[in-house]
Amino acid sequence: KQAEKAVHQKKEQSKTKCRKARRRHINLVAEFNRRQRKNIWLETHIWHAKRFRMIKKWGYCLGDSPTEKSYRACYRAMTKHCLLQDLSYYCCLELTGKETELLKQLARICNLDAGLTFEEACCLSGRFEGSLNLYRADRYPEDMLGPVTFIWKPGDGSENRHLWIWMHPSLKQDILRELKAIFQCSGPDEIHIPEPVVTSVQEEKQMDVVLSLGKKRKKEDKEGEKAVPVKKIIGDGTRDPFQCYTWISQATGVVISDRTMEILRYRLIGPLSHSVLTETLKAASLQTV
Repeated sequence: KQAEKAVHQKKEQSKTKCRKARRRHINLVAEFNRRQRKNIWLETHIWHAKRFRMIKKWGYCLGDSPTEKSYRACYRAMTKHCLLQDLSYYCCLELTGKETELLKQLARICNLDAGLTFEEACCLSGRFEGSLNLYRADRYPEDMLGPVTFIWKPGDGSENRHLWIWMHPSLKQDILRELKAIFQCSGPDEIHIPEPVVTSVQEEKQMDVVLSLGKKRKKEDKEGEKAVPVKKIIGDGTRDPFQCYTWISQATGVVISDRTMEILRYRLIGPLSHSVLTETLKAASLQTV
């Protein structure tokens, strides 16, 4: 019995691919997607994973503390150079509709006695970003939801405006529920799932041919056309990909859209931040129709 038991417990021989096969782009994307089923990665995840201890919070995989003693380097960058932080895990809700209707309903969840509101002139023009505390509708100074930051899209002369509200992922569900209530927004009857970005094996082969011009031809994948295409993950750590992400009000025409992980957000700290932006970003030329 012991001999039979040992035979059954004998492990099968490992069938893992060689490192060259594992490091192919299509295999890497499939492996990364598999590891993001529970916790979503930021765009800068690979860079942080090599240098930070990662933690899993709010549905994301975030860098917590550096593995090396880099506190002096960070302080030096903040005081003399430029330090960049990835804040893409913050959630973004986009409100679209008439300016008067937006301001009328948003006034119910904030108060002038607490400081800045959505009607501040410098923020309403879209030149500056504002920050305030949100409360449940008509419940100030009780039932505070939490702090948020907002920015208006500069107007183009029409009465329709765009407003982006940024909040911590732990506050998203409560604030989203309150916004849908005051604007009387509801989701569509049918769940809308956007088409995933598919990278086929044929496209990968075409890219390899283009990149390998003048070089040694690479061997074709053994799986060939039977290989499963790689799908890009849809959604974020705070949103189920099978849930709707747009809510429309039939009464007011206001549209609430969840733009989390669609609009990336970075913070630059230091005296050279403006110089870095001017060297990195190039102003687009204005085109009038």
